Amino acid sequence: MEMEAVTGILNTTIAVVFTWVGYKTARIIWKYTPYSYPNARIKAMEAKLLTEQKFNELAESRTLQNFVVNLEDTDYKDYLADVSSYTVEEVEKALERALAGTYELMFKILPKRSKGFFELLLEGWDVRNIANVVKAKLANEPASDYVVELGTMLPKVKAMAEAKTLEEILVILEGTPYEEVYQKLLLGEIDVTRFETELYRMHYGKLLSYALSRKDDERIILEEFVRLSIDRVNILTALRAKKAGLSAEEIKPMLIPGGTVKLDPLLHVDSFDMALAELDSTKYGPVIRDVREEIENDLSVLEKALNDHIIERISELERFYPLSIATPLSYVLRKEREIRKLRAIAKLIENGVEPERIKELAGEVA
Repeated sequence: MEMEAVTGILNTTIAVVFTWVGYKTARIIWKYTPYSYPNARIKAMEAKLLTEQKFNELAESRTLQNFVVNLEDTDYKDYLADVSSYTVEEVEKALERALAGTYELMFKILPKRSKGFFELLLEGWDVRNIANVVKAKLANEPASDYVVELGTMLPKVKAMAEAKTLEEILVILEGTPYEEVYQKLLLGEIDVTRFETELYRMHYGKLLSYALSRKDDERIILEEFVRLSIDRVNILTALRAKKAGLSAEEIKPMLIPGGTVKLDPLLHVDSFDMALAELDSTKYGPVIRDVREEIENDLSVLEKALNDHIIERISELERFYPLSIATPLSYVLRKEREIRKLRAIAKLIENGVEPERIKELAGEVA
């Protein structure tokens, strides 16, 4: 073979190698670099999450004014600045604004390709608000008391809460994804339980579709999170229904597709205890084993255990994929849990519960 031909082959080979290396390098940079700054910032924020010692201090507050003062050295200070009458409603609204601020920060600092999932998570608060308002209206209760200051359509939700008639709510929901299912409720085609189930089916369906549309580690992380979340909802729904004595045929329409655990055996047993035993044989057995006796008396204990399990699993994925969407997702989940705990403590303080009891009850908050 002539030297020119050999040289040509070598040059072509080198060009191909450098092109491949350049492609792989560019892909790595595209995949991981956008998370470098936001994840470093989020890690710094994680260090400011409240410790158990701080929660214990807050439990000792005895008055809501002291509770607010005890949060002045935290990131909640600015959100609590406008609290003046020191009612639990005022404090809760301030904490809701703090959570809204967390979402706003995620939208601001995360790469564009990640923002869509957090927008969908925020829509989950729309679903919760719509369901709560409609249930309150049907029960002739003040619907505004059930509105959480979060979501992508908060003005519409507040308008729903102030609506004089159920038909007026339909006008407010016109053009939204929730119009059709609410219309079915008004026409009597579905009851309020089925209405709420359909709302959550829509929400989790959108989350799962988004997760499955992603690639590589982002798909792994988001798909696992969504399927675990669906499992949590379905397990709690099934057990509450068994406790209420509902049959398998009555429970099945209440479940959301997309979970990982087969609940059919659980639905066909005769009692709540037997349903728990069936759940013990699934992958969630280790999650409930240590709190089995408590769950029999209080399902909120199971809700907390499942929530903690999801956070722990996302934290594991975060360690495996440090420059990924797992870091902001883990932080948002922890922040939501922290705010649930703060709201619980505030309510208990207002009700005059003793500090030691507050510490005990706050530790059980999901």
